[in-house]
Amino acid sequence: MARAKYQVLVIPYHIENGNVKYCIFKRNDMKVWQFIAGGGEDEDETIIISAKREAYEEANIGMDCKYSVLDTQNSIPTYCFKEARKIWGENCLVIPEYTFAARMNTTILELSQEHTKYEWVDYKTALKRLRYDSNKTALWELDSKIKLGTLN
Repeated sequence: MARAKYQVLVIPYHIENGNVKYCIFKRNDMKVWQFIAGGGEDEDETIIISAKREAYEEANIGMDCKYSVLDTQNSIPTYCFKEARKIWGENCLVIPEYTFAARMNTTILELSQEHTKYEWVDYKTALKRLRYDSNKTALWELDSKIKLGTLN
């Protein structure tokens, strides 16, 4: 599969007894906490399919899980990707990142080798542990929409 010119970010969340928990993942290669992140594939029909595929590959989240599109979009510099210039050309300097929330009915996940562990944490803990601003912005949006009752 060829790498498409965009990135997806998926935030798994779980609500039980009015308590919201977000699932953060510790990467195997960089030792940082983040949400599920990955690239689209040219074979993916849509961006949401890319998000669902990544969530399935990295955490065994079912394709039938309820996903919501978030407004948060970011630009990721292509130096973050191996052979990006070779794949997309010398003039491609940034690619878009699209963000999704995945409402989970369970807190039990099966990780791929990309992550060493996962934890379900509250908003403040997630905000403190997350490394990337794009993850923090998307978390703030999701948390705000849940509190306002406006999540689709």
